[in-house]
Amino acid sequence: MGTPVYTFRGGTHVEEYKNTRGKKIEKLPLPEVVEIPLAQHIGVVCRPVVKAGDHVYRGQLIGEASSGLYCLVHSSVSGTVSEIKVRHNAQAQPIETVVIKSDGLQELDPGIHPHDRKLSETSPDEIVEIIRKAGISGMGGAMFPTHAKIKSSMGRVNRLIVNCAECEPFITANHRLMLERPQDIVNGAKILLRALGLTLAELAVEDNKADAINRLLEVIGKSSFIKVRVMQTKYPQGDERQLIYALTGREVPAGKLPVDVGCVVFNAETCAVIYRAFAYGLPLIERCITVDGDCIAEPKNLLVPLGASYRSLIECCGGLVKKPYKIINGGPMMGAARWEIDAPVTKGTSAVLVFSEDFAKQSDYSACIRCGRCVKNCPMHLMPVYLAQYAMARRYDDAEKMGVMSCVECGTCSYNCPGNVQIVQYIRVAKGAIKARRS
Repeated sequence: MGTPVYTFRGGTHVEEYKNTRGKKIEKLPLPEVVEIPLAQHIGVVCRPVVKAGDHVYRGQLIGEASSGLYCLVHSSVSGTVSEIKVRHNAQAQPIETVVIKSDGLQELDPGIHPHDRKLSETSPDEIVEIIRKAGISGMGGAMFPTHAKIKSSMGRVNRLIVNCAECEPFITANHRLMLERPQDIVNGAKILLRALGLTLAELAVEDNKADAINRLLEVIGKSSFIKVRVMQTKYPQGDERQLIYALTGREVPAGKLPVDVGCVVFNAETCAVIYRAFAYGLPLIERCITVDGDCIAEPKNLLVPLGASYRSLIECCGGLVKKPYKIINGGPMMGAARWEIDAPVTKGTSAVLVFSEDFAKQSDYSACIRCGRCVKNCPMHLMPVYLAQYAMARRYDDAEKMGVMSCVECGTCSYNCPGNVQIVQYIRVAKGAIKARRS
């Protein structure tokens, strides 16, 4: 496997809780109803192109936008549109949502077909258009429209990094994907190389996934275009800024993007979905999700149609064995708590975690004891203790001067705080206030 030599400064070693690393991906039984939000990405909210009573095919376009930063939305089932309603997302924003009653047939849209030419005969612009039509957004959590990310990187980057780190506790969906469908990830990376005009893609995998590293190496063989880079296991190794520093030594300046230092990073499952769009014509209508937590009877990795409810995933895992205290969309470090068990799965849902009060609740009391752990472990080399205190005092100008906008909200500071101070939450409040003032 090789000795891991790639890492970054700061960070922390968290309890992994990778309970599902040995659980193969199972297909979720087809839900009777899906509720598909028309905003599952950063940018412009799509408008519906269907109405109540319309029949839709699996993979059919149901939401689009004509300008700005957007990501097309497709139906994950065949059936009938029962209504278009407004429901709130994880950020409490009201979003139009298409409700579809499945007919159980899963008939594919007749317009879907594989790309009919070899990759070598396909231009970069054609690849971007295939990805745009497939409605692919980043599946690591950021949900940035992938076609726009590629377009803005053309001619500006010399390093392509595929993020296979999956450093969040509990989540193993990408790990299972690397074990079960490594060829999809590798082929997706080759498509990105063609689109970006590069000759090397680096697959960054933490050294706690030796079996996945070996599977990827088997698929890659002696290829000179794809290389596996073994990363030291440490949180937040999967943050793109830390990956870039670990592999290249380049630091992304505050307010800048990876492209500004000649790098671009794509998630492993994003690569797999790109390949499926190219090879089979399939839009992004399903994704792999880890379902876990001490409330779940039988934690699993599931292949889930977008719009399925959290409840249907939990039922597929045997239901609840404890009273739930917290439901999290994503990982426990950076995920967003949800207030309803019937919230729909979206393109950015990497995990659904359900915790009891015994597991999730911290002390009701909090106080900074000046231990310095938050400063020592911050991967962005900030002063989280001061950022939190400025936020508490609503001194947002001072927080901005201290670099609060450079915080990646990884949660390392809160995780290591013996005083139970919710540092990240205070930082998020400060960043929100600064952004609101700028707008």
